[in-house]
Amino acid sequence: MPALSLPVTRMKLPATCMYPRITKLIFDEWQEVWNCCAGNKLYAIIPTVGDYKQKTCLSRRDSVLLNRLCIGHTRLMHSFLLSGDDLPECGGCQCPPTVKHILVECVYLKDVH
Repeated sequence: MPALSLPVTRMKLPATCMYPRITKLIFDEWQEVWNCCAGNKLYAIIPTVGDYKQKTCLSRRDSVLLNRLCIGHTRLMHSFLLSGDDLPECGGCQCPPTVKHILVECVYLKDVH
């Protein structure tokens, strides 16, 4: 017998029993919105909402520095915006320098590391 054909019974249910379900619905909605931001720099670091836990072994300052490095927000990468200069280029391959480019991609900087 399908559940929809059963009679509705009145049963008192404390609101606290609904909290986990409501929380899940909210996180699912939030995740849907976040998934639409796949091009966002932060999405590349934290693709799942609500999962981020700060590393307790790091100081607040170190945690901020690491997060900025991961998303590419460094003085080296953005100082030209503040000074009004032109977009800099990598000395070896004339690509726009990014943290990822300097640390991982640039073939001219491989031997420097």
